[in-house]
Amino acid sequence: MALSFHEHRLGNGLRIVAECNDAAHTAAVGFFVRSGSRDEVPTLMGVSHFLEHMMFKGTARRTAEDVNREFDELGANYNAYTTQEMTAYFAQILPEFLPRAVDLLSDMLRPALRTEDFDMERNVILEEIGMYEDRPQWRLQDTIIEQHFGSHPLSHRVLGTRETIEGMTANRMRAYFETCYGPDNITVTAAGQVDFDALVADISRGCGDWPSTGHARQCDTVACTDQEMTLTDKKLTRHYLAVMYPGPDAQDDRRYAAGVFADVLGDDDGSRLYWALADPGLADDVEFVHFPHDRTGSFFAFVSCDPKRAAQVESMLLETIDACAAQVEPEEVERAKHKIATSVTLAGENPASRMRALGSQWTYLDRHVPLDEELACITAVDAGDITALVESMPLSPRTLVRLGPTS
Repeated sequence: MALSFHEHRLGNGLRIVAECNDAAHTAAVGFFVRSGSRDEVPTLMGVSHFLEHMMFKGTARRTAEDVNREFDELGANYNAYTTQEMTAYFAQILPEFLPRAVDLLSDMLRPALRTEDFDMERNVILEEIGMYEDRPQWRLQDTIIEQHFGSHPLSHRVLGTRETIEGMTANRMRAYFETCYGPDNITVTAAGQVDFDALVADISRGCGDWPSTGHARQCDTVACTDQEMTLTDKKLTRHYLAVMYPGPDAQDDRRYAAGVFADVLGDDDGSRLYWALADPGLADDVEFVHFPHDRTGSFFAFVSCDPKRAAQVESMLLETIDACAAQVEPEEVERAKHKIATSVTLAGENPASRMRALGSQWTYLDRHVPLDEELACITAVDAGDITALVESMPLSPRTLVRLGPTS
């Protein structure tokens, strides 16, 4: 599959990058804003996600109905999402509709932000928060992230809290938008059947007059300590446990070894934790993953089980993690690398997945990582690399949170 990579920066700082493939049958384009919950002040927690919703509520040129109708007319597979570190808006379409998709997304990113829409959408956000509060796994995840990151802004909840959403005003959202949605804080990525020169011209027409803001993320050091917490909810019928440790960040080359280590230990099929807890029926669900963030990172483990087995499952979870950190077998590493490489390659063949990968690369690394380079880094990992990773970054300190019907 012959690919060509291109990049261009507009005078106002907006970056445009694309992997063009004339053999592809679709095109995908996305606007990636380097702004998420970690870029919010505590009293505005949730504003990035709330603002994502508001982008679909209309512009000076389009009503909310126009936005949805036009996406449907294009036959687009479109969506948006907000994380701790970015907000993304994207569409996958037939190549002939790429100019119209760019025009629509460009317009959306200069929203009307009408007060009446803000007041109505607030209720939608509060309903979403309520929905997640009813899901024990999400309650547990929010809690352990808050405990693990402490005063660091990575502790912020992406949805915010009822208090921050109820206390938010349209004017404060507008001020946040003016600061964080400058073109110098946005990257447009595209993949698939793309005419790059035409793409640059289309984006220049839609975004070339956006004023720069000079906004830059502050990356403070995370200070973790050993800590445990037990939460109870008598309505629950299962026991839930989460554990977090420091891990390599998104800029650290050890992130590849961390990904392989996490797969060996906690993939949902065939990992050590699967065989120790899921296969014998001791746990309903168990996982261990690596989260590479901007200038910091973490490992996250989760398990759910019958409350009567809570102590046994917790002990086996921690013992299995420690044993894997002490020694991994070469054959385990090879199996994990093959699974990861297959997954990455399959994603690389899909323009929408590749467009999102480019968005992450330019958010975290500010450079292009070709698929071949990424695969080479994955396949180069060996057991010695994982041993070196754990020696240089021991699984400590540890944050542990339990949630169940009894203490």
